[in-house]
Amino acid sequence: MASCSKRAWVTCLPPGGLERRFVARIAMITIQDCLALSGLTEEEIDAIAKHEHLPEIVAAELGNYLTHQPGGNHRILSMIHDDIAAARLRGDQRQAKRLSLVLMHFCREHPVPGE
Repeated sequence: MASCSKRAWVTCLPPGGLERRFVARIAMITIQDCLALSGLTEEEIDAIAKHEHLPEIVAAELGNYLTHQPGGNHRILSMIHDDIAAARLRGDQRQAKRLSLVLMHFCREHPVPGE
């Protein structure tokens, strides 16, 4: 989990009287922030999470990393293809169709050179 620190002066009233202290305040980012920062849709991140057996937050980080690496988009494309094939083998046509739409969106938004 990522966090950002900010420092601020605060006024405290300890038993001995008024004093000012410089303290750190911590602001945490949410899972929604991480999803938005990844550059991928929630469905694309879900496909990565299921394929790699990862928590959603880790899949968002992996997806973001891969989209910035040579061959990374192709790797995500392969994961979604694998998920579609697995859904078809299970006889889950609804999931296979849903993942096909995810695949189409990914290809449109993250072109893979030579494909």
